[in-house]
Amino acid sequence: MPLVTCNYEARRRGLHKLQLITEAKKICPDVIIVLGEELGRFRDASKLLYKYLESFTSSGKVERLGFDEVWMDVTDMVDWNQGLLNTHDLTNSFFHLNKNDPTIGFSYDATTIAGHSFPNTITRDDPTNTPLPSQFSDPKDDLSTRLILGSHIAQYLRLGLEENQGYTSTVGISTNKLLSKLVGNLNKPKGQTTLLPPYTDSPDSLPNPEVEATNNVQLFLDPHEIGKIPGIGCKISQKLRNHILSRPAAFSTGLIYGPTEDPISVHDVRTSPSLNPAFLESLLSGPGSHRGTGLKIWNLVHGIDDSEVQQVKKVPTQISIEDSYIRLNTLSEVRKELTALTTTLLKRMHIDLLTDNAWLAHPKTIRLSTRPRPPLGADGTRTRSFTRISRSAPLPSYVFTLKDDVDSIAEKLVTSTLIPMFKYLHPQPSGWDLSLMNVAVTNMVEVSTEKGRDIKSLFSRKREWDVVDRDVPPDDVEEMEDVVDSVQHNVSHSLQPDTETENPVELRQQGSEDLILPLSQNSEEGWDDDGEEEVEGREGCVVCGAMIPRFAMDAHGRWHVMEG
Repeated sequence: MPLVTCNYEARRRGLHKLQLITEAKKICPDVIIVLGEELGRFRDASKLLYKYLESFTSSGKVERLGFDEVWMDVTDMVDWNQGLLNTHDLTNSFFHLNKNDPTIGFSYDATTIAGHSFPNTITRDDPTNTPLPSQFSDPKDDLSTRLILGSHIAQYLRLGLEENQGYTSTVGISTNKLLSKLVGNLNKPKGQTTLLPPYTDSPDSLPNPEVEATNNVQLFLDPHEIGKIPGIGCKISQKLRNHILSRPAAFSTGLIYGPTEDPISVHDVRTSPSLNPAFLESLLSGPGSHRGTGLKIWNLVHGIDDSEVQQVKKVPTQISIEDSYIRLNTLSEVRKELTALTTTLLKRMHIDLLTDNAWLAHPKTIRLSTRPRPPLGADGTRTRSFTRISRSAPLPSYVFTLKDDVDSIAEKLVTSTLIPMFKYLHPQPSGWDLSLMNVAVTNMVEVSTEKGRDIKSLFSRKREWDVVDRDVPPDDVEEMEDVVDSVQHNVSHSLQPDTETENPVELRQQGSEDLILPLSQNSEEGWDDDGEEEVEGREGCVVCGAMIPRFAMDAHGRWHVMEG
């Protein structure tokens, strides 16, 4: 059984995520293992802290990443306060937190960075403020001024979390999600770091990638191992290592995939003579890859990330629960683990989708994903693989009843839905050697608000948006998900079996600290929100979830209209 995660003290003693517990105990005999199946307390704390941070911004651009990370776009706050600066008395500035009440805020020195910086400009231990070079203190330097303002609001929020909520935090301050996340790793577990300018090369620098970096972005990024860059996952980083080395990069062996034994840095990739956006597009292309991947990776190794901080969604795009295993080989083992996963999933649905015993949304689809481990080769080695296979089906409406207990609903769902789906994916009676299973609910349809909604138009809109042929997958999964959310329609599959091979979820070993995802509620990048599958000429009702024959759907819709 592997460690899911470990704290900073455990890491200091040589432990890491997804390490076998037996191995961890050998390295650190006094390690304390805690069962982490019940995450209710963590989830409640996460929501509490999120609401606290969200209350300070009017833009609503506060994006949650897992339980313990948040991106905040404070551009509106910085814009407002930059315009109020008195350039003749910057050391006695006041940061305004409320445009309607000028008394709400805090005093600060607008000539200094709050907390640490990269590069570090001082030698004192544990500084409160970082004195800046004279050229950085120039109020005419727009980027410098904005970073100073950002560092002070970050310090205010960080201290507020500790004093008012009882939680310490680490903060990174920069101009995009990629850089702020990575620079925040420098002074853990209780500090903040601002990435200082210059962010681009000076006009007189040589356009030769072989020379040393002349800007702080590249100076900061270059030493990072390529697999540590958020957005560059396991498969892509391995392809890059293989190309740079001109041979397959080695990994530590064993059932639990270990780290690479051939680290390749961002500098190695950036300065490789053969690499450019066009070549990367060709190198990284393959089944499931998106157009533009080459340019995206090229931008990331140069510190360019145009992704926006997303406004919070009331309803997640999907909710998923998964676990990894040494191996699963028998149906009894699978049933036991599916029951545990499904029970946890239903509890998550109750936490995330229920308010005052009323459903905020009904997910219409349930998806089962598994990851079989490749067989051993003739030489006794095993090919490294992250490929998942999945099958989707309509989510039965009985899961939304609040009269029955979660355990009994989970048992029924496993027996009637998930086990048949599993047998379709794995028709062999045993010996699958599974290393992972994931159960998810997707295709969320929000429940009507107090304004209500027109059921007639809902059914009309559903027919208009039915999709019968999905031979060609959408180019942009996230864009398709947004369309599904905006029109709240039901995507019906054709009569072809709804089984697919999924792209691996990248950076699987690294957890929330090392992974950038577009959504906060365990929504997984690269996975399409499959619609309901058409079964024997039937389709799911978008109001109640019942499976209705196609010829009877109009009549069923009229029944809902008469029902009120």
